[in-house]
This record gives sequence, C-alpha cells and structure tokens, in this order.
Amino acid sequence: MSEQIVVAGALISGACLLVAQRARPPELAGLWELPGGKVAPGESDADALIRELAEELGVEVTVGPRLGADVALNSAMTLRAYRVSLTAGSPHPHDHRALRWVRADELDRVAWVPADRAWLPDLSAALRTG
Repeated sequence: MSEQIVVAGALISGACLLVAQRARPPELAGLWELPGGKVAPGESDADALIRELAEELGVEVTVGPRLGADVALNSAMTLRAYRVSLTAGSPHPHDHRALRWVRADELDRVAWVPADRAWLPDLSAALRTG
C-alpha cells in the first residue's frame, strides 16, 4: 500500500492567514486547520490542492512553494503544506463550520488541529515577510 499524501493550503492575504474550523470527525470538530485534502491517485499535489480548495472554499488558487516540513499523520499518511495565492472567488466555508483570518501574533491563540501546529513557526515567518 502506498503512502497517502494530504495537502494543505496556506492562503495569505496581506498580513493575514485563512484558517478553517473543522466540522468533523468528532475528535477534531471545532479545531482549526489549513484547508486542503487528500491527493487522489495520479494527481499532483498542486492539482489536488487546487481541487480541494475549490470544493471546500469555492475559490481558485495558484499553488506556490512548500511551507515547512512534512508532518506524519500516521504510518500511512503524510501532511504537506504549500503557500497558495487567491486568483478568483471569495472564500466560503462549504466543508467547514467557519473561516477566519488570523495575523501572526494570533497564531498561538488558535485552537489548531494537532498536526498543523508543527507549521506555526513557518506560518509566522511567512506572515511577517508577506
């Protein structure tokens, strides 16, 4: 069985990062994450992220450079983040409870899903450099 890659998008606008509040599963409901999802067989990371953000947020994005290191979710799944730029649309929570924009100084106060906490130093640096 091959490893499942899960991609997440760090959508930064000005000095703010878009975060999404999970609706499910129950153990993660109410926690915040970078939006994204699983890469389908034969799909590139970038194509998966474009598809997932269109489905989850109703936006079109351009995928930029990797952000931070891979995070092992379990023995078969790896989480990978990319910077993304909004090219069309306005984000709406189609698959989440809520969306919010946070600044670098607010990152530590967000109730993150455990896996995404690994990227906080990288997200903080990205927000401070623009």
